[in-house]
Amino acid sequence: MQTGSASMQNRLSHVALVTGADSGIGQAIAHALTAEGADIIVVFHTDTQGAERTRALVEACGRRCLLRQLDVRDQRAVAELFDQPTAAFGVPEILVNCAGVGDRSMPVMETPEQEWDRVIRTDLYGPFFCCRHFVQARKLVGGGGRIINLTSVHDSIPSPNNAAYGAAKGGLKTFTRSLALEVARDRITVNAIAPGMIRTPMTAERAEDPEKLRQAEAHIPLGRIGEPHEVASLAVWLAGPNASYVTGQSFVIASPLSSTAGWR
Repeated sequence: MQTGSASMQNRLSHVALVTGADSGIGQAIAHALTAEGADIIVVFHTDTQGAERTRALVEACGRRCLLRQLDVRDQRAVAELFDQPTAAFGVPEILVNCAGVGDRSMPVMETPEQEWDRVIRTDLYGPFFCCRHFVQARKLVGGGGRIINLTSVHDSIPSPNNAAYGAAKGGLKTFTRSLALEVARDRITVNAIAPGMIRTPMTAERAEDPEKLRQAEAHIPLGRIGEPHEVASLAVWLAGPNASYVTGQSFVIASPLSSTAGWR
């Protein structure tokens, strides 16, 4: 795939809605899609400065950008999200569910219900709400579209003391496959990206500690932590014309050899 070419820019002249686009992988995906010709709706929760940085990246590429602040756990807010941008941008053709949180590393027997709910509602309910409204909106305009859900290698690899995160990401992986079957006739593809350890705010504590980083990288086949742009490159491909026959799949990026390499 020749990224950055004029022909590819024409092919991705769509609107992409990216949740969690204020930092890390979400920001990198928003920027990468913009570089290929897409306008971006940036959805963020609390990091206004990060969202503004994403807007600057988008507009520097000559594309349009809308910022929308909301909590993806709030289904009413998500419903309004798909109503509000339509006047200015039209119905998004691409949905990237990247908003997510990690859990607080504790055994199941010590996990309070509030913590379980926080992770499950953000990492599983949030994508469910967004996918549901995206599909409804796409059907109203005749179908077609791309959904990309960000899971984790821990959608399949168990990690002790992180059961809530694993449950949410494992659920999202299966949800992705089920939804892909449901909407294939509407020409909507649904795929997942399952990153290993990527340099993001979620992994900063380990990535910035030389000893913790060394221990994590010892369990990664390529021997190094991944970068957000490497995940974004796959997202661009899944959103583009060369992936038009790909649906219901989960793509692992630099899977760790054991559960100790941690989250994205």
